[in-house]
Amino acid sequence: MFEEIIARNEGKTLEFKRDLSSPVPIIKTIVAFANSSGGIIAIGIDNDTRAVLGVDNPLDEEERLASLIADRIEPRLAPVIEVLQAGDKSVLVIEVYPSGSRPHWVKREGSSDGVYVRLGSTNRRADAELIDELRRGVQGRAYDETPLPDLAADDIAFAAVVDAFASRRPVTRRDLESLRITARHQRRVVPTVGGVLLFGR
Repeated sequence: MFEEIIARNEGKTLEFKRDLSSPVPIIKTIVAFANSSGGIIAIGIDNDTRAVLGVDNPLDEEERLASLIADRIEPRLAPVIEVLQAGDKSVLVIEVYPSGSRPHWVKREGSSDGVYVRLGSTNRRADAELIDELRRGVQGRAYDETPLPDLAADDIAFAAVVDAFASRRPVTRRDLESLRITARHQRRVVPTVGGVLLFGR
């Protein structure tokens, strides 16, 4: 994965950062990626030369980054954060997926001024019209199909699902997604609102 990242140029879905010394631009980029097509931020790479600088104390920085994301972005986002090795150096990679809870915003800037989208290789503040467009883009999904990323698929009582459908059809765990009881959220399968209401443990 690292070789693929370093071979690409910065653009709509990729950004390099030297370090975490200035977290505000990183938070804005995460928001912009979530509101747009998703993307990857690689921390520990020079954004001009693509030289691998590495990150000191990567596990501590990973924890710090997770806290910054939790504290500074609304609604809550849970991107995938990984530490990748490049020789003897560590690089922090944040993978942000297009969000089904758009628009997200930078908390301290508020829901009117803190919404960003990705335009080419830059983050642009969204105006009121674009914010409305982001909202309309996710309104096609019913509320009960909204994924709950704080929970796990095991929070669904599978035996209760089997009992509920016993008179109509046999149900396997693979069927939970097509029944909208669970949904894919980033790299995980999590319960939906409706799934928890009907079959939550």
